[in-house]
Amino acid sequence: MLVGVLLVTTLAMSAANLLLPVDSPLYVSTYTITLMGKYLCFAMLAMAVDIIWGYCGILSLGHGAFFALGGYGMGMYLMRQIGDRGVYGNPDLPDFMVFLNWQELPWYWSGMDQFWFAVLMALAVPGLLAFVFGWLAFRSRVTGVYLSIMTQALTYALMLAFFRNEMGFGGNNGLTDFKDILGFDLQSDATRVGLLLVTTLLLVIAILTSRAIVQSRLGRVIVAVRDAEARSRFLGYRTEHYKVWLFVYSALIAAVAGMLYVPQVGIINPGEFSPLNSIEVVVWVAVGGRGTLYGAIVGALLVNYAKTRFTAIMPDGWLFALGALFVIVTVYLPQGLAGLLQRFSGDKPEQAAGRELDSDASNGVSGREANA
Repeated sequence: MLVGVLLVTTLAMSAANLLLPVDSPLYVSTYTITLMGKYLCFAMLAMAVDIIWGYCGILSLGHGAFFALGGYGMGMYLMRQIGDRGVYGNPDLPDFMVFLNWQELPWYWSGMDQFWFAVLMALAVPGLLAFVFGWLAFRSRVTGVYLSIMTQALTYALMLAFFRNEMGFGGNNGLTDFKDILGFDLQSDATRVGLLLVTTLLLVIAILTSRAIVQSRLGRVIVAVRDAEARSRFLGYRTEHYKVWLFVYSALIAAVAGMLYVPQVGIINPGEFSPLNSIEVVVWVAVGGRGTLYGAIVGALLVNYAKTRFTAIMPDGWLFALGALFVIVTVYLPQGLAGLLQRFSGDKPEQAAGRELDSDASNGVSGREANA
């Protein structure tokens, strides 16, 4: 149902923007189109956090790092597309490099003028970082608050690094002043609508893929690791392998969200690495309801819409409102809006997967077969 609502809503908004006159009461402005696209990127990021937090019990306070790295990958491609249309007219160097007296393009910028290569790097770098971090952390059996602090330290370290001008990513100002993507003008209405539709399509694919994973045998093992990791390990499952795999998958979804976010917002800077941003994502998931996928998406959409409205009315009070919202949800709605919906609909909460693993063990499923 959520997939249907997303598709119908974005298609209707797109048609209202491109086909209706500006003075029509049903006309949807390009600003609203861009805002919706940004919300959907945040929804994809929230779902990435929900996959590992809700289904595997890994509370990451640093998923903004993977989001930002994906955004920087796309931003580098968009900067290379500016060419000699920049302020300084240099066909090879971005404006900030000319301003800082760089003489040549750094080696890690090579190939970023090709869309396919930029997308590959925007996925490979966050994926590799997630694999290395997850492999070291989960093999050492770091869990709970210690793992959360480590993820927060990771994104904070990256933020400090990207603030440095010598890193070659624009320093404090980041990357901006983008002109076009794949030859399409980023300022045109048609391009904005196209980006919204692509974002919706990729979000739908991520929803269906993630739903298939969590409903499969692999998903049952992941839930069992969340509920009883020691017991799952005793049954022969290499729990750290499942954690690493899911952590990398979640990081890739966050990176895709970052890639889609940058051309629609028009800027990427080190502020996206801020630990506060990652903590805010956790609030979105908690409000919507973790361990449901759709709850994280709904929570991200509702909280960000409230943020847009609230900051316009009382800019200085938004953080207080966000903190109050998190406290209220924690105390009165521990399962979020999704739990409230399940309570009214009479659905039973998700059962632990320990019984199914016990059944597998009693039927002769060995640890080696489970790992296979």
